[in-house]
Amino acid sequence: MLAALLLSFAVIFVAEMGDKSQLMAMMFALRYRWWVVLAAITAATTIVHVLSVAIGHYLGAALPTHLLGIIAGVMFVVFGLWTLRGDKLTDAEASRAQKAAAPAFFVVTSSFLLAELGDKTMLATITLAADNDWVGVWIGSTLGMVAADGLAIVVGAVAGKHLPERMIQISAAALFLLFGAYMLLEGFAPTMPVALMVACAAGVVALLAAVVWRLPQRWRPPVLRTPQSDPRGDAEPVALS
Repeated sequence: MLAALLLSFAVIFVAEMGDKSQLMAMMFALRYRWWVVLAAITAATTIVHVLSVAIGHYLGAALPTHLLGIIAGVMFVVFGLWTLRGDKLTDAEASRAQKAAAPAFFVVTSSFLLAELGDKTMLATITLAADNDWVGVWIGSTLGMVAADGLAIVVGAVAGKHLPERMIQISAAALFLLFGAYMLLEGFAPTMPVALMVACAAGVVALLAAVVWRLPQRWRPPVLRTPQSDPRGDAEPVALS
């Protein structure tokens, strides 16, 4: 068991470095409390890796991961558009939002569950569980992923103190759209080279940004509107989530 734990920890930790899940962890740490993000990632990872070791131990690679990837891609595009849309809060709602961790926990957990279904770390965990002690693989793979994403959370939490909220919101939406486009390409064209997939996904996001930028001010998402000056010379506030 110990050997399987150490092997799984090392494999998943290395596989997670630079992965989209690590970038997501950094992104969420810009917007939410670090401990909420870490707890949500731990919960999501535990669930996904239980499923992974069960598949590897009992069924083999029978899950239609390409279909799951397509569904996850669609959901990430929706998340990106929703993030751009933003929301206006009253003072009372903003105060409650600062105190409530449950909504943030749900958002991060569901996002990571979608992102990890069919991801390479899930496939690696399935493979490891097929030939090693499943309990050791489960614990080791979960700890490896949480450790890797924990590093990203530290970076995000530190950077979040120095970045304006408008930039954070736009960056979060762009990353969601990028991940979504990449997952859709991965699902529909799995043989496409990874570099080309990334380039195409980035091109789709850039094209969408150019189209939105050409829209009249009133048709743009609130966060992308250029602040206008009122007669007193004060800038019109931008609605943020």
